[in-house]
Amino acid sequence: MKSYFDKTHTWGRIWTVAALIIFLMMPVAFSIHLNAWPKAEYFFKGLASVAIIFYPTGIIEVISYAPLLGAAGTYLSFVTGNIANLKLPCTMSALETSGYSVSSEEGEVISTIAVAVSSIVTTVIIAVGVLLMSVTGFVERLTSPSSPIYPAFQQILPCLFGAIGATYFYKHWKISIAPFVVVIIVLAFSGGTQVGVLIPVSVVVALIATHVMYKKGVFDKEQQRLENG
Repeated sequence: MKSYFDKTHTWGRIWTVAALIIFLMMPVAFSIHLNAWPKAEYFFKGLASVAIIFYPTGIIEVISYAPLLGAAGTYLSFVTGNIANLKLPCTMSALETSGYSVSSEEGEVISTIAVAVSSIVTTVIIAVGVLLMSVTGFVERLTSPSSPIYPAFQQILPCLFGAIGATYFYKHWKISIAPFVVVIIVLAFSGGTQVGVLIPVSVVVALIATHVMYKKGVFDKEQQRLENG
């Protein structure tokens, strides 16, 4: 496994840097083609307004998602994107179904396959959607406010996270209390907080609360109660 992880980190870093260069080359290509370059003062002024939010969030996401996705799954997820909405739920569902932990060799493989399959399926669905929109306009009619199933498209993410999270909340309800309370408080004061911020924050809170409960012997009492009947 050491050789496997060495290769994973080597190729993961290569593809991460390559993806970053490709992303940056798009605006550079536009600037070269149009001979229009942004002035430094406007560039850094615009960057400052988003960097203060997205840079800390990006660091927190790596720290919080990596233990859940595994090594290869983390690199692949951050290259392909859409982690919170697709990659993480698919990985957690696959691990839950298989019964393995992501820290095991089997869990590492399952996590990687889950992320890879999710990326492939997403790409295929997007390609089909683009084709339908460009050829027939089917998607526009399906998702327009006049469509009878339009309300369903507004509840996709709640249904996705609710279905996956319900099993974990039921099995580990004590651990879920602290992040629930913190997220509710954050939304009460700032209802527009993005999911990309709420998830890492709730993960950190859950880890801290779990550590405190473990030190207080909460889980020992629960285990003893289960063993006694």
